[in-house]
Amino acid sequence: MLTDRNQRATPIKVLVVDDHPMMRAGVMALLARQPQIEVVGEAANGREAVVAAIAYRPDVVLMDLRMPEMGGVEATAEIVAKGDARTRVLILTTYDTDSDIILALEAGAAGFVLKEVAAEALVRAVEQVAAGQRPLSDSVAARLSDETRVARLTERELAVLRLAAAGQNNTEIGQELMLTTHTVKTYMTRAFKKLSVSDRTTAVLEARRRGWLP
Repeated sequence: MLTDRNQRATPIKVLVVDDHPMMRAGVMALLARQPQIEVVGEAANGREAVVAAIAYRPDVVLMDLRMPEMGGVEATAEIVAKGDARTRVLILTTYDTDSDIILALEAGAAGFVLKEVAAEALVRAVEQVAAGQRPLSDSVAARLSDETRVARLTERELAVLRLAAAGQNNTEIGQELMLTTHTVKTYMTRAFKKLSVSDRTTAVLEARRRGWLP
């Protein structure tokens, strides 16, 4: 037993989702040894995770990101939208790129930890998520802190960049969005400033890097 803190009247119900059987089995075995945690199910991909989350109504879904059939981001969004209101998703992955972090949190994930985390820290993260907190691995927290210092683009600024990425010039973008060319230039300039760039090509690349554009 790694910890007996934060004991609850009822165990924390956890659903473990990972497409690698050995990883999934190892995490389940670790959690099963904790008296304050009950592993109620497992899933090998995001589609199975959505079905299991609705069926088992866990307190915490421990979710991998890259999986066949349906990935963790899409599955998280589905569970948040369709599952029990008390169910919270904790991402457990090897990937910590800016886009992975942002997309997962925007989909409704309550926390984001890496698979390199120590066993006790993983147990603590599950407890924190169940208690309504938002655990983040140190590297994830640092990346997120850097990201949030930059103002997010508005929907209109993103729409302008999206069309620019498709190769349209300012006149064509204006026709598509029913804006004047001057207004398109204004939105583009605002996007440049927020992204700390000076041209549209770099702006598109930077917005993609941050996961704001496909």
